[in-house]
Amino acid sequence: MSLVPDPEPASYPPADRDDTVDVLHGVSVPDPYRYLEDPDSPRTTAFVAAQNAVSRPYLDGLAGRETFLAGTTALLTAPRTGVPWERGGHYFMIGNPGEKDQDQLFTAGTPAELTAGHGRLLLDPNGWSADGTAALTGIQVTDDGTLAGYTRSDAGSDWRTVGVLDVETGEDLPDRLTGAKWLDPTWLPDGLSFLYWCYPDAETETSGAFTDAAGIGRLALHRLGTDQSADELIWSRPEAKEWMVDAWFSADGRWLVLTASPGTDSRTTVFVRRVASDEDGRSVILPGETPVVAELADAHHVVGADGDILYLRTERDAPAGRLVAVDLASPGSPWKELISGTDTQILSDVSLARDSFLLMWSVDTAHHLEIVDRSGAFVAAPALGDQVSFIAVRSRSGSDEIFVGTTGFDHRQLTYRLDTLGAVERLAGPAGAVELPAVTATRIQGISADGTPVPMSLVHRADLAEGPHPTLLYGYGGFDIALAPSFSALFATWIAGGGVLAVANLRGGGEFGTAWHEAGMLHHKQRVFDDLFGCAEKLVADGITTTAQLAVHGRSNGGLLVGAAITQRPDLFAAALPTVGVMDMLRFHLFTIGWAWTTEYGSPDRSEDFPTLHAYSPLHALREGTRYPPTLVSTGDHDDRVVPAHSLKFGAQMQHCQAGTAPILLRIDTRAGHGMGKPATALAQEYADQLAFAAHWTGLRAPVTG
Repeated sequence: MSLVPDPEPASYPPADRDDTVDVLHGVSVPDPYRYLEDPDSPRTTAFVAAQNAVSRPYLDGLAGRETFLAGTTALLTAPRTGVPWERGGHYFMIGNPGEKDQDQLFTAGTPAELTAGHGRLLLDPNGWSADGTAALTGIQVTDDGTLAGYTRSDAGSDWRTVGVLDVETGEDLPDRLTGAKWLDPTWLPDGLSFLYWCYPDAETETSGAFTDAAGIGRLALHRLGTDQSADELIWSRPEAKEWMVDAWFSADGRWLVLTASPGTDSRTTVFVRRVASDEDGRSVILPGETPVVAELADAHHVVGADGDILYLRTERDAPAGRLVAVDLASPGSPWKELISGTDTQILSDVSLARDSFLLMWSVDTAHHLEIVDRSGAFVAAPALGDQVSFIAVRSRSGSDEIFVGTTGFDHRQLTYRLDTLGAVERLAGPAGAVELPAVTATRIQGISADGTPVPMSLVHRADLAEGPHPTLLYGYGGFDIALAPSFSALFATWIAGGGVLAVANLRGGGEFGTAWHEAGMLHHKQRVFDDLFGCAEKLVADGITTTAQLAVHGRSNGGLLVGAAITQRPDLFAAALPTVGVMDMLRFHLFTIGWAWTTEYGSPDRSEDFPTLHAYSPLHALREGTRYPPTLVSTGDHDDRVVPAHSLKFGAQMQHCQAGTAPILLRIDTRAGHGMGKPATALAQEYADQLAFAAHWTGLRAPVTG
């Protein structure tokens, strides 16, 4: 039961219920809100407007919302800098002086100028659209530092437009490419051409039917000054459109390495192609691929190369990761192992610097950096803080200059400049940072239904008295993605206000190696939800919180987590915040890039996968006459990754089924997508709404102060 009195039963706007029924593998599946899958239909736009007309006044009227808004706005609009990188003697960085909706690109002669906020403004997306929703989503600079290829997204869309900027003049080149997705421009050795991922039929896909399943993609080569129609096909699999590829060029310009996988599968194949120069000095990718890894069995990531020696971070015979050297002159020969992870140390990533490797170790989700030489011998272990994770590690094979950005639950970012011997210099940040209260972070474990210990981070103000206290439980649990200590304006504002934050490291994630991921995917997905329940029950059993003070939150796949949690255990939570969640597990594969997720979830088209998906699908698990906890469902009206129909249909059905008086509200952003490029002020509004809702229903009443 909530700590606050129940309001009068919510008066929800009427929503049509059609008699649509699918028969899937012999099972009748009603879908009364199928019409909400068309985001631009009159019925859908009317539904969105009516739902916002209910939720907006409710959220605006919550006590403390303005205080939460002040807190999130201050954090999201404070001056901030990214992690610098160097090209051709120029230093570059993404940053924001604080008052801009979108981050900008800066350049300077020294990294210290950049991190102090004194660089030259090179690219400003804030003038790209009147409402501030056009964003700079990717940037790659040529090795000589003269040209920058960048990608633009509008209104949060995954669709990108590619442009090219002259670094010296700040002027755009005429090249403008459309229909791009996923990859930043990848420059060829000549610095006059680049690779990018695109969809040839993008004009039809972006002309209104943005929810349509993506077509056949391809890796294309664009030469500056030519029309996009003349771009050269480098790689595509029209017979298996779910396959996508990433591209990497060796520093000496001799090799193109292609790592490919179906959809979001973390396993990859690896092929190489030779690169040469024609009589005009232009880079030419020669035909014919040589397999390095032909079978799809393990994850492989390119680290770098020395001549014909390719370095890979691989999970072949190493669920905790290992670093190997592959001789491209004889790719079938045995690999040479240089470094290997252990049961307690995950080799999360590896970067190349001059004569060195930079090893990023993950130990119980916290990151540590180690420098070794080319043989794998220890050189240094720079001290970059405890209970932190790395935002970025930027290095180059020909340079001993290294930049590392760290984050943690208690700070947005600290930036360091290192050398390959381990010397550390902390670079000053811009003035105007928001002071936050000191926090305490500890690790505890819940116990899942099958007895598996599930770690989680518990974070709260250092001066917080013993509980129980209102607690926000956050999780993800999928796609081999690790939840490491990191900063969030939403988390920080909740903690500053006296709430407890619990971040659960559920199976399905990438925190503890291959086995941890595989234990929570496909037919094992229910374990992820059981892990969450085990964490929630631990928080209650230890007196950290009570069921009347516990809110659950997650985004995207984490939104699915929340949807499954409240349909399976509505008794366990006082409030729920599912955000841009995957709620319809029987039709997710029919929209935009949803088919790419079948490697993680399975496919409802396959009879062997259908029972599992049907059993936990949040939309289909809702039951009439059930008392569900107060729930705020958030989405963007034009999310083209997890299409808004997931949240709209789930919210409508939940309102229909709700037997209790707790509100089921839909908060639907207009001109917003999955979250990428959302203006800082709009994100502050979203966070304030979610915090105020969770605080109201968990009884958090403390002011948000430092």
